[in-house]
Amino acid sequence: MKWSDVPGRHSLFWKLACLLVAFCLLMIWLSWSWGRYMEKKNLFLSDEARGTLTRYAAEAERAWNEQQSAGIDAWLRRIGQHESTWVGVIGGDLQSLSSYPLANQEIQRLTFLRGLDWPVSRRNQGLPWLKIPFPNDPSAGSLVIELPQRFMPGRYRVFWRVITNGVIPGLFTLLLCVGLYRLLVVPLNSLREQANAWRADQLTVRLSSRTTNRSDELGELGRAFDHMAERLQSTVALQQQLLRDLSHELRTPLSRLRVASESEQSLGQLRERIGREVDGMQRLVEDALQLAWLDTERAPLPDEAIQVQALWEMLTENACYESGWPVGQLHCAVDASCWVRGHLNTLAQALENILRNAIRHSPKGGVVTLGGRRDGDFWHLWLEDEGGGVADEDLERIFSPFIRLDGSRPGDGGFGLGLSIARNAVQRQGGRLWAENTGRGLRLNMRLVTENDGIFKDAIASRPAPTLGVCKPQIV
Repeated sequence: MKWSDVPGRHSLFWKLACLLVAFCLLMIWLSWSWGRYMEKKNLFLSDEARGTLTRYAAEAERAWNEQQSAGIDAWLRRIGQHESTWVGVIGGDLQSLSSYPLANQEIQRLTFLRGLDWPVSRRNQGLPWLKIPFPNDPSAGSLVIELPQRFMPGRYRVFWRVITNGVIPGLFTLLLCVGLYRLLVVPLNSLREQANAWRADQLTVRLSSRTTNRSDELGELGRAFDHMAERLQSTVALQQQLLRDLSHELRTPLSRLRVASESEQSLGQLRERIGREVDGMQRLVEDALQLAWLDTERAPLPDEAIQVQALWEMLTENACYESGWPVGQLHCAVDASCWVRGHLNTLAQALENILRNAIRHSPKGGVVTLGGRRDGDFWHLWLEDEGGGVADEDLERIFSPFIRLDGSRPGDGGFGLGLSIARNAVQRQGGRLWAENTGRGLRLNMRLVTENDGIFKDAIASRPAPTLGVCKPQIV
């Protein structure tokens, strides 16, 4: 057995083990203590019987001391009126102290007499004979009596046996079942209720804190259920919002197409208008599908070492060609030692969207700068523009789909999906993307996993600059 296979100290295994060990120890203690009590009840004389027989011995001693044999005879007659059993008084020589001698049968019974503290049973098919010495002078004589039937212990032996062997173990087993039910079945019922709520499309239902705050495996399962419910709820909400926004964004170009088709424009102008609107709708659909895929796809992406400087050079070349910006306005302050690990096309798409967003919102003659620094096992990269920034309350909103803070019309340079796609792409590679104002413009920060494998880095350093493959230009 490996050490990793040993359950943790908060594991459900230890709770069950403690519960079962406590139950076993309790049953052992109960068996021992209750057994001794039942032995005393079924085999030994009760306190009432001891007191009565000791009082009889004291009366017999007092009668002997006062009148000798005559006193014993008178006392025996009196006791015979209360007890329907054989009673005698003998001396130290086992001879009768009364005026009536013992019969042979009675003498034979004197060979085995029990004391008050001896166990009593009916193995000889008769009532036992007891010897009780005089309380003040035991050597002077003793009371011998055939135990009265009412003093015989064990009259409720069958009843107590049923209680001991049936009722009490059943009650403790029921108590154990209650403990197991509260420990296992109650949280499982909560999980079942939540699963049934999901089946009824009630994705807002959450488990109680009593289940999720547990530190064992069931608590972890409950927290996983809640996390899964939140994920399902957010995914469904995103899909619904995406459909609503997409239908709204498509309505405008479709309306323009209808107007254009009914207008008196020339054939060339009509073709140009239709082509422009179709291109915009195609970009919108592709971006929306890309965003939905990034948000729902959970399969890990293949990763590789990526040199940020080489990726930046290729992206700026494409951006300058499309936007007409001179290369001198796109600065890279990250040197060749900046290597990150990720999926090339996905990271390129994210950085491209961020770059084109910065170009779009920067003034004419503005400068866009890419900077970065090493932060432990991560690279902190940032892209700054000179577009004036956004309001602090909008720093998070700009990453929501179809958000355009500048009030531009749909399709005029973007649909508000670029930064949403960029954030999802970075998060899929284990990174973070967030925004902050610098006073002159907006800074978009990226935190990416660094490439630590020096041998792998040296092996690919001699390769030509990477190509983006299926990565297409994005207008955001």
